[in-house]
Amino acid sequence: MSLDLKTEFDRIIDSEHHDPFRVLGFHVLDQDTTSSVVRTFQPHATACLLVVNDEKKVMYKTRKEGLFEIVIPDCNEPFAYHFEATFYDETVHIIKDPYRFMPLMSEYDCYLFNTGTNYEIYNKLGAHQLTAEGIKGTVFRVWAPSARRVSVLGNFNYWDGRVHQMRVLGKSGVWELFIPDIAQGEPYKFEIKTQNMSLMEKADPFQFHGEVRPKTASIVWSLDDYNWADAKWLDKRKKHPQLERPMAIYEVHLGSWRRDPADPTRMLSFQELAAAMIPYVKEMGFTHIELMPIMEHPLDESWGYQTTGYYSVTSRHGTPQDFMNFVDLCHQNDIGVILDWVPSHFPTDGHALSYFDGTALYEHQDPRQGAHPEWGTLIFNYGRKEVQNFLIANALFWIEKFHIDGFRVDAVASMLYLDYGRQDGEWIPNCYGGKENIDAIDFLRHLNSIVYGKHPDTMMIAEESTSFFGVSKPADMGGLGFGYKWNMGWMNDTLGYFSKDPIYRKYHQNALTFSLLYAFTENFILPLSHDEVVHGKQSLLFKMPGDMWQKFANLRLLYFYMWTHPGKKLLFMGMEFAQISEWYCKVSLDWHLPEQMAQHKQMQDFVKSLNKIYRDNPSLWEVDFVGDGFAWMDFKDVDSSILSYARYSKDKKEHVVCLLNFTPQVMNDYRVGVPEAGIYQEIFCSDLKEFGGSGVWNGKEQKTIPEPFGEAANHIRVSVPPLGGIILKKIVKK
Repeated sequence: MSLDLKTEFDRIIDSEHHDPFRVLGFHVLDQDTTSSVVRTFQPHATACLLVVNDEKKVMYKTRKEGLFEIVIPDCNEPFAYHFEATFYDETVHIIKDPYRFMPLMSEYDCYLFNTGTNYEIYNKLGAHQLTAEGIKGTVFRVWAPSARRVSVLGNFNYWDGRVHQMRVLGKSGVWELFIPDIAQGEPYKFEIKTQNMSLMEKADPFQFHGEVRPKTASIVWSLDDYNWADAKWLDKRKKHPQLERPMAIYEVHLGSWRRDPADPTRMLSFQELAAAMIPYVKEMGFTHIELMPIMEHPLDESWGYQTTGYYSVTSRHGTPQDFMNFVDLCHQNDIGVILDWVPSHFPTDGHALSYFDGTALYEHQDPRQGAHPEWGTLIFNYGRKEVQNFLIANALFWIEKFHIDGFRVDAVASMLYLDYGRQDGEWIPNCYGGKENIDAIDFLRHLNSIVYGKHPDTMMIAEESTSFFGVSKPADMGGLGFGYKWNMGWMNDTLGYFSKDPIYRKYHQNALTFSLLYAFTENFILPLSHDEVVHGKQSLLFKMPGDMWQKFANLRLLYFYMWTHPGKKLLFMGMEFAQISEWYCKVSLDWHLPEQMAQHKQMQDFVKSLNKIYRDNPSLWEVDFVGDGFAWMDFKDVDSSILSYARYSKDKKEHVVCLLNFTPQVMNDYRVGVPEAGIYQEIFCSDLKEFGGSGVWNGKEQKTIPEPFGEAANHIRVSVPPLGGIILKKIVKK
C-alpha cells in the first residue's frame, strides 16, 4: 500500500498517529518488493544502530526529531533485531522494537467487549506480562475510542509520550502496544491526546496494583502466582444454600479497625490485620467480614467509596497477593469475605475515569444524568455496553481472582432513579416519561444474572433505601436479581424507637411491629452500619436514653431484637463493645475500653454469646425470608412495651420463643404464649450479671399451661428482666 510518508512521519513526530505500526518497525518497500526498511522513532537519541545477530548497521537519521531508518536490500521477510541507541547524555541503550509485533488481542475479544459481553475482559485490557515471539515483556491495552493518540508512559521512556505510541485495534476503540523487557513492579500511565489537542495522563482503569497515595501511577503486576488453600471453604460454599445459613456480618474499615500503637498514623498491613482480626472475628462468632471498599482510592476520608482503581486492591495495606492471603486465611477459619462495591458513581480526579479520552466516556455527557448532585461525583453511563462490561467483569474479577464471597452494592437507590437527590428540572425523564433509570435497571439485572449464573454460591447485596419492587427477586420475575437487600426501613424505625425514653415507648410500639408487615417481601439483611455512627449521629451507645446502666441495657436489647428478628445481621466494628465516640476513619477503635472498663468487656462478651446462641439454633436463621419462620405470640401488650414471638426452623418442631421488655420495669409471673404444650427452658438472657445486667433469670424449667394467651394456644409464666430479652426453648426429653 502506498503511503504519503511525509504525512505519516509528521504524525509520528507530532505524536498524533492512531497506528504508528504503519511506518515504524519492519516494512517491505513498495517500490522494491525484494527489499525492506526498518524504522524507529527515538526522540532522545543522537545515533542509532540496527543490530542483527552480532552485526551492527548504522541507521540514517531521516528527521532531526529522532526518526531513524535503514534499508535492507534483498530481504522481504521479517527477522529478529534490536536497536542500540546513543542518547543525548551519551548513554547507550539496548532497545527491542515494540513495533515488530503483530496485534495480540483478537477481533473476537474486541467484538465481545464492544457488545458488553466479554466477561473476562480484565484478562485483556490493562497491563499483562507475556512472551511474544520468544521475548518477555508486557502488553498494554486501554479503551479510549475518541482519543487522537494514546501512549504508554513510564520510567522506561522518561515519561515521554512520544516514545511508545500505541495502535488502535480496528473500530473497537481499544489501543494496544507490547513493550519488551517491561516486568513486574514497573510504574506506568497512559498519555492521551484528545481531539482538541490537549494532553492527559491517566492511570490504567484495569490496573491490578497502584502506587501508594498521593502518587497515582499504575504498576505492572501479575495475579497468577498465589497458591490458594481454601478449597474446603469453597466446596462448603457450593453445597449449602446461602439463604438457609446463619449470617452475622462484621463490617470493617481496615484503615481504622486498629492502628500501630507505636505510630497511630500508620495503617496496618494485610498481614498484620490477618494476624489480629481473623482470630478476633472467629472468637466473636461472626460468620463474615464485610470490608468497606478496599479498591484503590485517593482520599482516606472517602472511606474508599470514591473509587479510582476498580481492579486494584488499595496499596495502603500491601500487595494484591497480601490481600489474597488475608481472604485465604479468613476462609481457612470459616469466615466469609464480602466487599463493598461502588458501581453507582466515581470521582472526578483527573488521573482516573473522568473524561478519560477527552469525552464523557464512562459517564454521561449531560450533567443532569452524569453528575451526582449530592457527592460531587460522576455517574456511570449504564447505557453504554463497554461500561456495563467494565463493571460486570469487575464483579467477576474479585470473585475469580480473589475468591470473594459476595458484594454489598452501594447506593443502589441512586442508580434506580433519575431524580435521586435532584430538584425539578435537574433531571431528564426516561423515554416513557418516568423517573426510573431504565439503563441502570437493565445493567443491574444483567449484572446479577451473570454473577449468579457463573457463581450461584456467591452473594449480591443491595444497599437500597426505597420501596422499589423486587430488589431481591429474580430478574426473570421482574426483579433486579439481587440475593439480599439491606432493610433500611427496619434500621430507621428501630433506632428511632430505641432513642425514645421507655416511658413513651408504648405510644410507638408500631415502629417495631411494622417491620413484620413487609419482612418477607425481600431477602433482608438488618444493618447497623458505619453510616449510623458518623457525622454528628453519635455512637449507638449514646443514642440510647437513660443513665449508663440503662444505655448498656438498651444496647443489649437492641442487639437481642436484631439477632432474633427475621433477616441476616450486620454490625459495624466497635459496636460489639459499645464504642463511646463516633467513628473516625483516621484513628483506631477505642480498644482500651473493653480492656479497662467492665461494662464494655461485658458488652463484648454479650455479643459473643449472642452470636453463639444464634448459630447454635437453626430456628433463628434457617427460615428468614418466608412467614413460616416467624409467628407472633403477643404484640398487643402495648402498655407494658413487651413483645413476644416464635422463630421456627424448617422442622417446625425446632423453635424458640423470644420475649422482649422495652422498659426498665421488672415483671414477675408474666404470661407468655408458646406454640406447643410441653416444657420450656430459658436458654439465653440479655440481663445476666455477666453481661452487666441485673441478673433476672428464669433458671427453672417451665411447664406449659393449656390455656390460650395472646396468639398462642398455651402459655408459661416467667420473670421478665428490665430492658432485657429472653429466649425460651422447648425441651425434648430423650
